[in-house]
Amino acid sequence: MSGGTALDELQAALSEAARAIAGADRLLIGAGAGMGVDSGLPDFRGNQGFWNAYPALRQQGVGFAEMANPRWFRHDVGQAWGFYGHRLNLYRRTEPHAGFAELLRWGERLPGGLFVYTSNVDGQFQKAGFPGQRIVECHGSIHHLQCSAPCGEEVWPADGEAIDVDEANCRAAGNLPMCPKCAAPARPNILMFSDYQWIDRRTEEQLARFKAWLRDAPPGGIVKIELGAGTAVPSVRMTMDRVPGALVRVNPREPDGPGGTISIPSGALGAITRIGELLAPG
Repeated sequence: MSGGTALDELQAALSEAARAIAGADRLLIGAGAGMGVDSGLPDFRGNQGFWNAYPALRQQGVGFAEMANPRWFRHDVGQAWGFYGHRLNLYRRTEPHAGFAELLRWGERLPGGLFVYTSNVDGQFQKAGFPGQRIVECHGSIHHLQCSAPCGEEVWPADGEAIDVDEANCRAAGNLPMCPKCAAPARPNILMFSDYQWIDRRTEEQLARFKAWLRDAPPGGIVKIELGAGTAVPSVRMTMDRVPGALVRVNPREPDGPGGTISIPSGALGAITRIGELLAPG
């Protein structure tokens, strides 16, 4: 394929995406780790990418799937909160890139508004001004805590917690979050690997609102835009493929999808910006 042909195909896909969004009743936004890359967040794609962000864990030979496991909160809570405390601090100080605000503007123009379905636990959509009642965090949120035991079904905000992390060793020190009920170590309310203790009550409430929004949609009224959600963790892709409606799939490496997919081989911010230019009046 020549460079000119590839550019022509990309422009045609961007134009088709803009037409679909402009004519929709409502917008479903699916987002994976690639959505945050343009804000400067790591996507942990493979252990090499993970170790670039956490060199101390490279020295220990601990990969992402091994570290993102609830057993650390039972056996080495300082290491556990070294990793998750660093992430919490990183997400708190990161500002969402301009694409978030652009997506919000698109959804606010449509009669049925928007809904977000994301596997990201970083809270960036809420920080960008998206209404919390229109977000599903299918893997939970680092900004909420639960008991690591767990001793009950309680989930509470992490707002008052400050985690002091020694980044050189990926270890946390000082007073670490505890369950207010039983004083066991608290952990993020995130679905981890090999996790049988995750309390999904908050996410189930989000899903109930999402399902009601889907039921209320007119036939053919939903347009889906999926951003940076790959096949390695397919939670977002599976949901986007199941929901009826035109699908715009934005991914620099894996943009293909079922028949009729509008495939855009691009990063999230670049695609959103170019579609936004086509949607702009005049």
